Amino acid sequence: MDRTDSARPVRTGADTRLERTVADALRIIAAACAEREAPPVRAARERLAKVYGTTRLRRHLERQHLPA
Repeated sequence: MDRTDSARPVRTGADTRLERTVADALRIIAAACAEREAPPVRAARERLAKVYGTTRLRRHLERQHLPA
């Protein structure tokens, strides 16, 4: 049986590097997601979201009350 006739493609160094790069990227994403869900970070994100929402609402109300 010839190697070129096999069902599996021959792997190159570029393929291996790409797989490692993708695996590394997925590990970094998973770590970032876990960090974002950590209690101190989550609490800070929720606090910032509240401040941002309040600021947007205040600006919206101010624009509504401006004379035309």
